[in-house]
Amino acid sequence: MSDQYKTIVAPSEGVYKEKGSKFIAFAYPVFSEDQFKEKLQQLKKDYHDARHHCYAFKLGLSENEYRFSDDGEPNNTAGKPIFGQIQSFELTNVAIIVIRYFGGTKLGVGGLITAYKEAAKEALNNSTITKRTVDNIYEIVFGYEIMSDVMNFIKKNNLEVVSQVLEEKGVIQFRIRQSESETIIELFEKIEGLKVSFIKTI
Repeated sequence: MSDQYKTIVAPSEGVYKEKGSKFIAFAYPVFSEDQFKEKLQQLKKDYHDARHHCYAFKLGLSENEYRFSDDGEPNNTAGKPIFGQIQSFELTNVAIIVIRYFGGTKLGVGGLITAYKEAAKEALNNSTITKRTVDNIYEIVFGYEIMSDVMNFIKKNNLEVVSQVLEEKGVIQFRIRQSESETIIELFEKIEGLKVSFIKTI
């Protein structure tokens, strides 16, 4: 299984207008359902007067970690076409939320599907797409006496530090490409007095 995937670098927007209705799409890079929910809550606050907040998101590399919602639109006219664009662009760790302002004229099932699809597509066309590796995050806890060994190891192996607290004890979180994790961790554990724990995969 590949440990690479495509996602978007930063939030982007797209707009689609049809018969007075306005569809504004927001695409976000997300790594968890909680992160997605925060974005949705924020948009519901910022655009509280919009009639619908429809969405789709996909996480991780498994085929079944996704959700979509029509938020009151007729069945499968909003969430599914939005999700279809995520699939069409072959993306993951991404969420698209489309808000709709109703213009007074009903668009019908076909019109709605087109509108949500085009708004989502526009947001992705306006985004920067990148390839990322699937990384594991680990945490190490170590005493002051081996700090220089730990730091040298991190530097030598170009490990990306996510967070660090260096007090009486050192606590560092770092990320490693999944396919290289086993080898690096085995080497790391050769440093005496070091405790390595796996945190999560992103």
